[in-house]
Amino acid sequence: MSNQSKTVVFDHNPGRNSQTYGVARELGTDPELIHEPSVGVMGTRGDSQCYLGVQRKVEAIHERLRQALGRGDGQMALRLVQPEYTVATSDGMRNGTREMRYSLIGREVTHDTVCEHLSASGLEGTIAVVACDKPPVGTLAALLEHNRPAIIMSDGPIRPGRDSVTAQPIDIVSAYQVAGSTDSAYKDRIAREACPGYGSCGGMFTYNTMQTFIGVVGMQPLHMVATPSDDPRRLEEFPAQLVGYLKGLIERGDTPRDIVSRDAIRNALIVSMAVGGSTNVMLHAPEIARAAGYGNFSRDIMSPEEFNHLSQYVVPVLTDARPYGTYSMVDIDDKGGVQVIVKELLDAGLLYGDALTCTGETLAEQITRLGTAEPDGVVVYPVEKPYKPTGGLRVLGGNLSPEFSAVLKLAGVEGGLEDNRFIGTARIFNGEQDLLNALESAPESFQNHDMVIVRYEGPSGAPGMPEMLDSTSRITTLCREREIVVGLMTDARFSGGSVGLVIGHVGPEAALGGPIAFVEDGDEIVVDLTLNELNCPALDDPATLAARQAAWQQVVADNNGIHPLCGEVNTRLLNRMRRSAVSAVYGAGMHPDRHVWVAQPREATRTGFVPQNKYREGSQKAF
Repeated sequence: MSNQSKTVVFDHNPGRNSQTYGVARELGTDPELIHEPSVGVMGTRGDSQCYLGVQRKVEAIHERLRQALGRGDGQMALRLVQPEYTVATSDGMRNGTREMRYSLIGREVTHDTVCEHLSASGLEGTIAVVACDKPPVGTLAALLEHNRPAIIMSDGPIRPGRDSVTAQPIDIVSAYQVAGSTDSAYKDRIAREACPGYGSCGGMFTYNTMQTFIGVVGMQPLHMVATPSDDPRRLEEFPAQLVGYLKGLIERGDTPRDIVSRDAIRNALIVSMAVGGSTNVMLHAPEIARAAGYGNFSRDIMSPEEFNHLSQYVVPVLTDARPYGTYSMVDIDDKGGVQVIVKELLDAGLLYGDALTCTGETLAEQITRLGTAEPDGVVVYPVEKPYKPTGGLRVLGGNLSPEFSAVLKLAGVEGGLEDNRFIGTARIFNGEQDLLNALESAPESFQNHDMVIVRYEGPSGAPGMPEMLDSTSRITTLCREREIVVGLMTDARFSGGSVGLVIGHVGPEAALGGPIAFVEDGDEIVVDLTLNELNCPALDDPATLAARQAAWQQVVADNNGIHPLCGEVNTRLLNRMRRSAVSAVYGAGMHPDRHVWVAQPREATRTGFVPQNKYREGSQKAF
């Protein structure tokens, strides 16, 4: 039977058509368009302020899209589907609890939900409104796999709060950093005043890192990234613009994989360095690349060697932004938006300007059309005179990180690396709760140059790889008050709001027998940013390593193949994560048999473009 015959049978099947006619009537669209390709809007709902503004944007875009459909001049002859929503949780409200294990899993659940909607509905055009930091990545990954015309708009950041006593701007990280205070009234005041209004986290935490990433990678118009959630433009101007951009994508046949190319991903990584972005970008970028068809991030996109070279010698930090600085994303918007940062990097020769974007323009053309401002030198700095001379992120190898997965947010380090090295003494915590208990009951027990090690909290071990904003915030406050340096390393991950000498994603994780499982209290730990390595010298001794490995393996064997220090599994989702999670270096997602599945593999074609900072000698290096 031909495809045409199949279509005729479908068109005349009253069972399949009846609800489609019903939906068209209820949505106020032309019933005669029910067999045309479908388009729709989707968003994310959740239990925090991050998601409170999403539905209004979805409804505004849906109405504008409805008006744009029909058989009249300038309209699109397409079928409209009702808005769809994914479900998400709140990282901010869950940090420091066992429920935090569901945060990264939320990326996977969003991915599955969006995939179900796109594939089962056969959508040929999609506008997605996203909030918080995991749903946007899950949404983008699903859009890339579906690979039909689509565009994303972030819901926008929340405005900062203000301490009614000091008049200083504050945010959710401020609230976490006073958690260890003994002043109950002070803690209550900060909690009440930190998060007024609605919108996603306002600093350069994971949300804004990833929204900037999605904008630079080409799937979101740049001028829509930094605009606050409550800005009237998100309801009055952006919906029509988004519908126009989607129409253009459909007419040209541009799909997400046409936009999210190797060069676009590299551009987004470089901008992530330049904004002092969250370490979580090193989990999300490999997952986005996988969904775009690149099976080996290190080979196809950017190797650890090149990443570190760019961060050390080429890409500076251009923003004075929270959590390592002063200002919020709202302040960046006031100074011209993320496009100011992108233009500065383009002008310095650090980005590939010919990358296609969702507006139909190249990245460079979009910057030109927006009439982008120059850096103000207070919130956003020029490349020639940056806020910090080196990029905000560094990945580490060494005998504790043989996968080269460990990541340090260098922009947030407040001390301990003055000579590019930190030598600490291991203090072991087999789970974050043990660390939180110690920080609450015996903060005086932490000493200068301790290296706190939190393990069995990785993708499989927790399971779910929770982030540790509560722990890192308490340690940061403790170090500031006592003027000491305490490092923290873990096979889990961190919030974009974490600062300090904190190293996450150490892999392989403890639950799978990675070297972090064999470190003992009192071992020396060396962080070397000249070599970009994380080492435990004791494990260089073959006899010591063999004895510790054998002891660990016996404990696992006696416990039916799982280490007893791993977290409990009492839901299907946690069990699925434990059994299918891949390593952090591959994005820590759920992939059967621990092999990273790649939809529609593609060649990693190279342009020959190598980022070079024209203001810094010695930045040129071929890869």
